[in-house]
Amino acid sequence: MIRVKTGLDHLIEVKESLRDLEVGLVVNHTSLTGDFTHLIEVAKNYARKIVVFAPEHGLSGALPPGATYTNYFDEDYSVEVYSLYGETREPPQDIVSSLDCLIYDIQDIGVRCYTYISTLYYCIKSAGKTSTPIYVLDRPNPLTGSTIEGPLVKEEYISFIGIAPIPMRYGLTAGELAEYFNTKYSLGAEVQVYPLEGWKREMWFDETGLYWIPPSPNIPTLTTALIYVGSVLIEGTNLSEGRGTTKPFEYIGAPWIKPVDLAKKMNKLNLPGVFFRPVRFTPYTSKYSGKNCGGVHVCVVNRNTFKPIETILHLIKLIKNDYSEFEWIKRRGEYFFDLLTGGNKVRLMLEQNCSVEEIAASWRSDLMKFKEDVEELLMY
Repeated sequence: MIRVKTGLDHLIEVKESLRDLEVGLVVNHTSLTGDFTHLIEVAKNYARKIVVFAPEHGLSGALPPGATYTNYFDEDYSVEVYSLYGETREPPQDIVSSLDCLIYDIQDIGVRCYTYISTLYYCIKSAGKTSTPIYVLDRPNPLTGSTIEGPLVKEEYISFIGIAPIPMRYGLTAGELAEYFNTKYSLGAEVQVYPLEGWKREMWFDETGLYWIPPSPNIPTLTTALIYVGSVLIEGTNLSEGRGTTKPFEYIGAPWIKPVDLAKKMNKLNLPGVFFRPVRFTPYTSKYSGKNCGGVHVCVVNRNTFKPIETILHLIKLIKNDYSEFEWIKRRGEYFFDLLTGGNKVRLMLEQNCSVEEIAASWRSDLMKFKEDVEELLMY
């Protein structure tokens, strides 16, 4: 298998261009070359000064989901790390304006509510405000660049888990998304993308020859990332999404769920590319910590036909109709499910017992418009 060359691989080829520059690095544990050298180590050998910024989960990628943190000194790389997941989500303009450039190199998973792309948005915004060039080192979209699905975010529901009106599964690389953000929202940044070489839109991550590094604690595998496209919606309910188990976002359930009955009913739907295995699990953290839960294991048997969002909406609808214990979760007075889906329409349609087919049809025209909007920005 020929290994895809990443944007970082291309930067290595011209690393002398960093000589004597003051460089801002937006990185985490995934910012590695093909031989597992971290971008920080590369930059230290050439740049006069480096400033390190890190997203959710910190530089090491080990902090729990949603855990804010302050600036800290990283002993492994002997660098001060500025938090972009604390009091501020945007790199401070006084720091960015003093730099010769910002370099963004983080592996994301191609899902809107995965916050690394929100960090990318704010980095471009800060670069635009300060007239600081930003170099985006491109990496593959793990879930291919050929499929988009799910609702787009309505303007009034913009948040850090829905930074822009894009689909849940948006089908772009980080470099393409950077160009889209900068162009669509007039951020005014000088964006330069170091492109991929050898990547094709139909490629899954395990077809790139690149080593899979879990991008966050609860996305251990490529399969998890695919299922997460839909099962992240479980976070907006009182069901466990499997956090605190060996199968986060693949195990879904609650103490009051009857697993065999639920699995039988879901399998009778004959949904494409998926099978439901009855399971019992006891999360060691998060929802229902220490409690025995019944539920299903979402088993993908054909990733090319599997529709994660529609699959999980079928599951939510069935549980909602069968179990009076089911509830939508509110955070700060808002339905968290609405923030995840980018509006209240999906939840209200489920409340009205609309079919999943009707719900999916409701965002189809938005998907077509998005596809047209990004067509001219596609690099591959």
